Amino acid sequence: MINKLAIIDPKAKISPNVKIGPYSIIGANVQIGEGSEIQSHVSIVGNTIIGNNNKIYPFASIGNDPQDLKFDGEETKLEIGDNNKIREYVTINPGTKGGGGLTKIGNNCLFMVSSHIAHDCLVGNNVILANNVPLGGHAEIQDNVIIGGNSAVQQFTRVGRSAMIGGMCGVVRDIIPYGIAHGNRSVLQGLNLIGLRRKNIPNKEIMTLSEAYKEIFKDENLTRNLTNLDKDYRKNELVLEVVNFLEKDKKRPICTPFSK
Repeated sequence: MINKLAIIDPKAKISPNVKIGPYSIIGANVQIGEGSEIQSHVSIVGNTIIGNNNKIYPFASIGNDPQDLKFDGEETKLEIGDNNKIREYVTINPGTKGGGGLTKIGNNCLFMVSSHIAHDCLVGNNVILANNVPLGGHAEIQDNVIIGGNSAVQQFTRVGRSAMIGGMCGVVRDIIPYGIAHGNRSVLQGLNLIGLRRKNIPNKEIMTLSEAYKEIFKDENLTRNLTNLDKDYRKNELVLEVVNFLEKDKKRPICTPFSK
């Protein structure tokens, strides 16, 4: 049902059985998929594609211009997948020409009140951003990541799959997959063992990852430790994922137990 007080451009593509509340604004180049609910006072503009069964709460701003001084009105996009919950006052910006032109969000995410997803971010599936979490431009947040309230992720930072970040944390370095980080400036505290067990990962696999973690982070010389890492560890898929994450670009700043 579309409320008669909603303001919808006739060129917008709205699927059947979408609900749109009063005073929401839907722009000309917006597409909204089946079963989605847009509550009152939501703004969705720009070249924005929203998938199926999403729920967007009052005063969210989706698809408006990036907060990037280099943005000059070029045609860029925002894509949001299925089954996401976007709470009150969340802001999500499209991409920029300098960042590939696309901000992309996966499925089954929860973005709590006043969280922000900046231009050119790539956000995976099952991601939770707690209240007041901003992602800087070009950040990459992989699947199953949880970021605690009032933490901030610096631009261009990567957060690996199934990592967990505590509240009130400044994330200025890449966080490895399955890592736990917290502190005023993020410090790697260990592995997200509870998260791994909840995914029914066999204990033997988790133990191998734990042993490899100790070898990789036994001191500050990550390059040497990765080079000397026993090849048998790399047969473990979890370990290999962490190693590939670290070796993808050795010039990137990495959050470690020695970070300050």
